Amino acid sequence: METMSSSPSRRVDADPTLYPVMEKMGEDILHRWIVELLRPLVAHWLESRGIQALVGADQFIYFKQHDPHERISPDVYVLPGLAPDTHVSAWKTWLTGIVPSFALEVVSRSWKKDYHVIPEKCAELGLRELIIFDPNPEKHEDGARWQVYRRVRGRFTCVEVSERDRVRSRELGCYLRAVGEGSALRLRIATGARGRTLFATPEEAERRVRSSARSAMDAERSAKKAALARVAELEKMLAKRSRR
Repeated sequence: METMSSSPSRRVDADPTLYPVMEKMGEDILHRWIVELLRPLVAHWLESRGIQALVGADQFIYFKQHDPHERISPDVYVLPGLAPDTHVSAWKTWLTGIVPSFALEVVSRSWKKDYHVIPEKCAELGLRELIIFDPNPEKHEDGARWQVYRRVRGRFTCVEVSERDRVRSRELGCYLRAVGEGSALRLRIATGARGRTLFATPEEAERRVRSSARSAMDAERSAKKAALARVAELEKMLAKRSRR
């Protein structure tokens, strides 16, 4: 299995600093629905490509020891090289040297933080790619549906601002595509030329297998029925000839 690049564990001295693992915050239900669909999709996509990585959501990622304020909690993130079932309560980058390769932020009611603070934090963290998706860009000053940040010659830079329904993630090797409207708005993984093909969720893939199996069974029944009808027709012809 291919693994995304990672670094070995590092030995550190005992640290008395308190690093919280959770913080009570209100969240828009659409925001939650988008993340609940996308996180397992990203995990399934990477697994299908033979890439080992942990795909998480909303955990605190601390990147400066002794400073619990230096953290991010991406809506979706990828920690390269880790087993997909690795348990993470809060991630401390100095313990392993592993930082997320990819993060997605869905713009919330704290949109100024999502637009301005998050990219700065991700730059300090050492993130390779950040994609910011705004479900309601028209409600925000200079709002944009998509913003894509990547490292260019060592600097974390906004390389794309788009109002289209999809953008390409270099780190994931696919497109992220907005589908549906209003409360049905979701983010999906898309592949192929310009992201025209939606990558199936495990549930959709299972339904397709079942549908294909049913179609095969229906085709087999139709073939048997046609064969029996042909045999009956031939028997009638033989019976007529024998009477003559």
